[in-house]
Amino acid sequence: MLRCTIPSRRWAAGSIRTHATALPTTHRANIPLLHRDDQAASSGLARYTKSEISEIYNSPLLDLVFTAASVHRKHQDATKIQLCTLLNIKSGGCTEDCSYCSQSSKYKTATKASKLLDLEPVLEAAREAKRNGSTRFCMGAAWRDLQGRKNNQSVLGVSSGMGMEVCTTLGMLSPDQARRLKEAGLTAYNHNLDTSREFYPSVITTRSYDERLETIAAVRDAGINVCSGGILGLGETDEDRIGLIHEVSNMPEHPESFPVNALVPIEGTPLEKNEPVGHQTMLRTIATARIALPKTIIRLAAGRHVYSESEQAMCFLAGANAVFTGERMLTTPCSGWDEDKAMMGRWGLTGLASFAQEERLAADETVESHSKHGGVGVEA
Repeated sequence: MLRCTIPSRRWAAGSIRTHATALPTTHRANIPLLHRDDQAASSGLARYTKSEISEIYNSPLLDLVFTAASVHRKHQDATKIQLCTLLNIKSGGCTEDCSYCSQSSKYKTATKASKLLDLEPVLEAAREAKRNGSTRFCMGAAWRDLQGRKNNQSVLGVSSGMGMEVCTTLGMLSPDQARRLKEAGLTAYNHNLDTSREFYPSVITTRSYDERLETIAAVRDAGINVCSGGILGLGETDEDRIGLIHEVSNMPEHPESFPVNALVPIEGTPLEKNEPVGHQTMLRTIATARIALPKTIIRLAAGRHVYSESEQAMCFLAGANAVFTGERMLTTPCSGWDEDKAMMGRWGLTGLASFAQEERLAADETVESHSKHGGVGVEA
């Protein structure tokens, strides 16, 4: 398979160079702050200020997508898409007041409270997901936190001999709870920031922004991969989307994955009449996140079904490299496995193997360590 490799940024010299071509300045992406050749940018560890991220986000759209696609191909295999399947293991009855969520007990919606699923239905759902090509199995429970609850059995069951990455979203965690989930075999934990710090109180009042960051810190310190992103269409502005990317990209470590959700308005919630998120807004957000988080998996998550196949393909070009696929998400529609695999085949995309991202990041760390100590780097 022919692969396009972009070894490193050399934009300060007035061109983007690949192994075969040198594009003149007139064809260069018009994003001035990126025209630099520092070691942090080359390694994917650059930290951008909020004003810099704003400049990236507001650049001409085609330039932005071109630059994001180039960054993506430098740091990851752009032909791979991670297929994830999400199962709601305990729905409804949540005491939080997230204004977008039908599972909140504060609102009258069609979602009814249920008990935690037994282990066997969870295992069967994981087996079905694996048979259909999913390599990450995610489980969500409508809880505020894990206080007084036990959910390690499901994590242990799926992680034992299944050969799949296991992710959960179970509300707030203490450091001790995070450690126990790690011991049970958990691969990743999802805890979204949802939006910018400034807009957040307009969406949720029962859990603070800092409490979310504390859970993320507990997850990271326990050695679990952090999955943290946001939702578009909550009523936020471009500045809020920029603020979200700035917050996440300036965490002590970039998250392993960054889900980008488009709000699916649900009757009975405060946001039921919100307008759908335009494709250009989704595309700008994904492309900007890809530049700010070059080694992170960017997941085109809830709401993907409203975009056409060609619109989704543009998101993949801009750096999205994961989707949710299967029968359903937590409470919203989801594209099916056969539909997604057929689409990927038409665009020359294939599924990412389980744990491939972890292996890639470990290989990158080895190369960077050799480079720092004067060794000879070998491309991972």
